[in-house]
Amino acid sequence: MGKPRSISQPIIEALYCEALILADEVRSAFDLAPSANESNDLGRIALSAEGLRTTTRMMHLLAWLLNQRAYHAGELSEFQLRRNGYLPPDRPSDPANLAYLDSGTCSLIRETEAMHLRVSRLDNAWRDRFAMRDSAVRGFHEKLGREMGA
Repeated sequence: MGKPRSISQPIIEALYCEALILADEVRSAFDLAPSANESNDLGRIALSAEGLRTTTRMMHLLAWLLNQRAYHAGELSEFQLRRNGYLPPDRPSDPANLAYLDSGTCSLIRETEAMHLRVSRLDNAWRDRFAMRDSAVRGFHEKLGREMGA
């Protein structure tokens, strides 16, 4: 059985569309125009800090997805993608800051964290070339091959 060389293009395109929609929602949620919900300084600081974390997370996701799209379009080699197309680790939100934010904003932050986790698993699997850890089965097949060949 051959190993897949990449994550399929339809998966990348679906994730890219999802990330664009999520990024737009993030932009709207963290628009720092004054609102009635941010009546205190700690609330504004929490919104600003979590906004920075969340938008950075989304930028990392979009950059990773754009690199994958460029690879599928033939604009990047596998070497270039492996060397420069990694997804940076996530910096989770601060629970103390979340206490100052409304539930809708907290939910959106959790959505971005979940998407980062999903894409991170894909990135790790791709870097491992989707190799399954099937050493016991492989060992059995090798032993069977030796016995049958002897």
